[in-house]
Amino acid sequence: MNRTEWIEQYAEAWRGRDHEGVVELFAVDAVYHSSPTGVPYRGHAQIAAYWKRATHTQTDLKLFLGVPISDARRTMVEWWATMRDPDWTPDAATPEVTLPGCLVLTFDANGLCEELWEYYKPVFGKTVDAPAGWGA
Repeated sequence: MNRTEWIEQYAEAWRGRDHEGVVELFAVDAVYHSSPTGVPYRGHAQIAAYWKRATHTQTDLKLFLGVPISDARRTMVEWWATMRDPDWTPDAATPEVTLPGCLVLTFDANGLCEELWEYYKPVFGKTVDAPAGWGA
């Protein structure tokens, strides 16, 4: 699988809240950093558990991906997501979240992700459209 296909399958797993399917994109001993300062998730079981917990309350997800940038083993891709998630927002009365971010991915020789870093900046309580030219 090439990296563009990997990114598309990752996006489909997110849209479908598919915690079982997403682990198929990762090497067995992959490391998933959902935050640059948090403890990473290691291996399929921890990644699947994190995904199940993180996505199970997300609804009305609209996810857009930018154009990936790659070198020998690494790829970076921006994302822009809007959703409703009452478990994640500080005020459950306004569960709208805008989540622009970036994935930094390292791939093995088989096209599976060995390491993923997420960087994002949530905006709570409203949806914000991506600016013109975003993701190009």
